[in-house]
Amino acid sequence: MIDDDSGDPHVLATASKIGEVTLVIPGRNCAATLDRCLQSVVPLMQSGELKEIIFVDDGSTDTTPEIAARYPVRVITGGGQGPGAARNLGWRAAQSELIWFIDSDCVAHPDALQQLLPHLSEPEVAGVGGSYSNLFPESLLATLIHEEIVARHRSMLTEVNFLGGFNVIYRRIALEHARGFDERDVNGPRAPGAEDCDLSFRLHQAGHSLRVENSSVVGHHHPRSLRRYIRSQRIHGHWRVRLYRRHLGRMGGDSYSGPADHLQPVSGLFAVCGLLFIPFSPIVASAMVSGCVLVNLACTLVIFRRLQMQLTSAIHLTSFCALSCVRSVWRGIGIASGMLSCLRYPPQSVEALAQLEEGNENGIRVFSGADGNLQEKRT
Repeated sequence: MIDDDSGDPHVLATASKIGEVTLVIPGRNCAATLDRCLQSVVPLMQSGELKEIIFVDDGSTDTTPEIAARYPVRVITGGGQGPGAARNLGWRAAQSELIWFIDSDCVAHPDALQQLLPHLSEPEVAGVGGSYSNLFPESLLATLIHEEIVARHRSMLTEVNFLGGFNVIYRRIALEHARGFDERDVNGPRAPGAEDCDLSFRLHQAGHSLRVENSSVVGHHHPRSLRRYIRSQRIHGHWRVRLYRRHLGRMGGDSYSGPADHLQPVSGLFAVCGLLFIPFSPIVASAMVSGCVLVNLACTLVIFRRLQMQLTSAIHLTSFCALSCVRSVWRGIGIASGMLSCLRYPPQSVEALAQLEEGNENGIRVFSGADGNLQEKRT
């Protein structure tokens, strides 16, 4: 692990040798969180650690543009086509060799960037991701969400095949090789999709080295409203189906989540189906619901072990398991939605994308138009 010393001149010297860094922040209707986000990163530009900060406003309808205008950042206006398109607008407008992405609901720790950079002194490393801290430790829901994320991050090795988009730095050349983030198949217009996971899967499959550095931390506005949380989980379930339809080999797990984790939303879908059986066969319905509870209880015990938590609080254990069950049910509903969408609009395979990349190298630039249809232009 890299030492936590934000003022270490050796770290700053290392950063200067690696290359200049541009920070890209995508956001839509993020007025409630953008102030704290920008306040945390503008000092990095003033100190010379960042060349530029680009905020991509993805069609906000609140006061987000006005808040961004108060800070010394470049604002680019997107068309509400989702975080994948917004991130692409940002990094393609940047001039630096390294592109750091954080989300607009994150607050960067002072040394978050410095902890990522030393990994990039090794030329084979294409990207490095960090971890979270919890901005609402007084909230039970936010704490439960955060504890599970931390457990997953702690279980990851340094070399990974999965990186999220909330705190990650990529080499520009790697982004160019991958043609950036997906804007069509796993990108959620006006909502979180799975475009960040998809990019890391494609880069790893292409032979690029990816790493995680848990000492690089951004605080996150975890949900404090159960209604907001279950809505986000339904959306995640939808896009995860499309993600794994493209990357069939990742259905069994990746560096962040394993087979049991992927089984949870499936058990939630079975539980929902089981409720429909109540009028016809209460025994079958009970078995399907009980299966969901058992799967989530087992996963909860694994998380407790990873965090080295003592099973002394029945309330804590029960809360964790209950939240896991609720999430599984709503992700399961999202899975059903995602399966239907794959039948109607199957995502392109990785092989098809590779052919597009080869065509791009041969002078054909293929991109996603505003209507979502692929267009082709010779260069």
